[in-house]
Amino acid sequence: MTDVRIRHLGELAVSAQGLGCMGMSHGYGDSDDAQSIQTLHHALDLGVTLLDTADFYGAGHNEELIGRAVAGRREGVVVATKFGFASRLGEPPVVRGDAAYVRQACEASLRRLGVDHIDLYYQHRVDPKVPIEETVGAMAELVQAGKVRHLGLSEAGAETIRRAHAVHPIAALQSEWSLWTRDLEAEVVPVCRELGIGLVPFAPLGRGFLTGRYHSVEGLAENDVRRTQPRFADGNLDRNLAIVARLEELAAAKGVTTGQLALAWVQHRGQDVVPIPGTRRRQYLEENLAALAIELTGEDLAAIEAAAPQEHIAGARYDATSLTYVNN
Repeated sequence: MTDVRIRHLGELAVSAQGLGCMGMSHGYGDSDDAQSIQTLHHALDLGVTLLDTADFYGAGHNEELIGRAVAGRREGVVVATKFGFASRLGEPPVVRGDAAYVRQACEASLRRLGVDHIDLYYQHRVDPKVPIEETVGAMAELVQAGKVRHLGLSEAGAETIRRAHAVHPIAALQSEWSLWTRDLEAEVVPVCRELGIGLVPFAPLGRGFLTGRYHSVEGLAENDVRRTQPRFADGNLDRNLAIVARLEELAAAKGVTTGQLALAWVQHRGQDVVPIPGTRRRQYLEENLAALAIELTGEDLAAIEAAAPQEHIAGARYDATSLTYVNN
């Protein structure tokens, strides 16, 4: 069994790697609930304690799925979910952070999850129309009421994080962080470390691209979100594949998979970093967890970063609309 060590997000102790559950309901084509439940149970059996979901994933389906998976084995499981996208599938995104919506969203998540408290409650995206003090103030009231244990933000900017933390301690910031997305390193990471806020990288494998398993979008389902993302588009894809090819050479030299090498790089960002790679399959879950045992030297890390320089990554990580919701 993989040695799943413990790391801390603020004062919250979690497994050193969590499981991102979005793809079990949302974004990556059709899913299989029975397969997903098996993978979730296997993750818990292997020592993973952090399960990450959101009310937006599958229009609530993902929370219901997690609720089914943890029923009867809630103790020791850290359930993390998010609120903020008030629209549902097929609608233009609407972000809300007003106090009334915070309370409403929490009640709905508790009901879908079938739990009496949420261990880590994130604001999914910052609402630019509502002062962060109002949003976090309402979240703090949920803590006082016993409905939430710890608070988090997702894709927030450095100044917003400071203001939020002044209202109530923020345990974790969940943002995209991988070899091909490193924009939070300049300002956000230093602020989080100054304030003792843990970092939860989502998409640490570049939405699967850094595993080397994807060479075009042709094999992806028609409703797979990667078909619309700039880094998978013609003109960008080949340039990004060249980076993966260089990582494949380094991985082969260490006797690990390309995905494991990329994930180990994220794990080595610090003891306050808890990535949440997502998968629906037990095979890839085990492969991801095995990355925890990979030791990278300073020379290894330098070689990995030289193989994937930021200036060579082709395309934005989101489309123009989605980019307006990050780093606010």
